[in-house]
Amino acid sequence: MASVATEAKGENGSGRFGGPNALLGWIALLVGVVLFLVPTMSFVIRETWSGEEGAHGPIVLFTGLWLLWREWPQAKAETQTPPVVRVVALLAILLPLFVFARITQIVELEGYLMYGALLVVLYSVIGGAAMRKLWFPLLYLAFIFPPPESVVAAVTTPLKMELSRVSIAFLSAFGYPIGGEGVRIFIGQYELLVAAACSGLNSIVSLTAISLFYIYIRHQADLRYAGLLVLFILPVAIAANFFRVVTLILLTYHAGEATAQGFLHDFAGIFMFAIALAVIFALDELIRPIWERTGRRRND
Repeated sequence: MASVATEAKGENGSGRFGGPNALLGWIALLVGVVLFLVPTMSFVIRETWSGEEGAHGPIVLFTGLWLLWREWPQAKAETQTPPVVRVVALLAILLPLFVFARITQIVELEGYLMYGALLVVLYSVIGGAAMRKLWFPLLYLAFIFPPPESVVAAVTTPLKMELSRVSIAFLSAFGYPIGGEGVRIFIGQYELLVAAACSGLNSIVSLTAISLFYIYIRHQADLRYAGLLVLFILPVAIAANFFRVVTLILLTYHAGEATAQGFLHDFAGIFMFAIALAVIFALDELIRPIWERTGRRRND
């Protein structure tokens, strides 16, 4: 079998791939990656991208690949050939776990383990120094996979209950006949259940991914300011979902359950997500001048 000829000096040396059989080696590697990638991505697309929880997946995939292409010229100069033993050890851990997740069809684990194995393959080709140059695109692309169900349950349960409580208190102040128990809300003759889709996790994940992309593109040169903006993502997402829940309660009370749970239910989610994203942009415009003035004072 043809092999990829390499000139390698290990993790601390310069690695360059060459030789007359290098093209065959690259083709074999590409075919292997595609055969490894396609089944899992088909599973992820079928199970999550078709619903609200994974609607941001295609956006993250294409923008993440664009980021990799954009950052590659800087990373290319840092390419090295890592020790083979390290690569084999990492794959020996990840591949059996991936096979287990594939057999049991645990989509969250399968996606992350597949991605982890692909990162090891990338590491074997370009080395750790080049991957550190690509840290954000590689981290950002992980958002194409759904969060584990255990995380979903841990986050959404208290969030659903708190959103229900605050929404009931808010509408009670305006005289609406509303009450509740846990995640159940009673208004008039209607009973509503604050589901995970309404509780904020989906929009938190989506808003975090898109906001991180925006912040990195615009402010990657100032990591401290970028970190400040990141702190606003969670409060903005929760506030947007509070108004979404209130809107759906009012639609149910005034227009009926069929109206609130139909097209307007999904439209309210999309609209509130757009509003939350616009708020992040607006906060950036408001805070950035103050940050720059403060920085100039510190430098004077």
